[in-house]
Amino acid sequence: MKLPQAPRTSCRFALAGAVAGVLGTGIAQAASSTVGPSASVPLSTGVNLDFTIAIDKFIFFRIGDGAWPTPGGTTSTVSFVLTPSIPGGPTTPVAGNNTPVNWSGAAPNFSVTPSNNALPVEVRSNGGQITLRATATTPLASGANTIPLSEITIASSDTNLPAPQIPNTGTGTAVNVVGTSFANLVTQRSATWTFSYANLASRTAGTYTGQVTFTASSP
Repeated sequence: MKLPQAPRTSCRFALAGAVAGVLGTGIAQAASSTVGPSASVPLSTGVNLDFTIAIDKFIFFRIGDGAWPTPGGTTSTVSFVLTPSIPGGPTTPVAGNNTPVNWSGAAPNFSVTPSNNALPVEVRSNGGQITLRATATTPLASGANTIPLSEITIASSDTNLPAPQIPNTGTGTAVNVVGTSFANLVTQRSATWTFSYANLASRTAGTYTGQVTFTASSP
């Protein structure tokens, strides 16, 4: 499909792939010319032929499934599980009511275990400079309790395909993808983005879900 504007992919927390394709078109127009009759030999005449070639832009952008040239269609989910370690043992508590554990009274520490947090990313385009942005689609929330989306951080395996910072709300700052050829007109980059949870503050227990949308754009 043709995508003259930016394709999008989203994160639940979540991420999805999008694809755009284009075809070039050529148009030729000719004039006509007549000469003669004449007693002079040889005769000559000229005809102009005008050519027009249209080369459309395209962007292919995916996070998760849908490697080139097959578009995605599913939204990937990145998960984090926080497990407490009770000071005084340390003792890992067993789920349930009225379960005794040794506890010194100090605040417990929480270890973060990620799941599906390393995702393949791919950008292809002939549209010149490509920029990437992250938009907070829905906040990380569990009932009335929320966690700032900015506590989800991303590290890229390739500095030429950096990950944009996730904002708490709205759309964050753009980052540039380094082109690969033809003076930055053509881009063909792939990397792995690893998502992490910063765990900067104590939170109310619950399952928090949210979504981020990533957008690739060309001028």
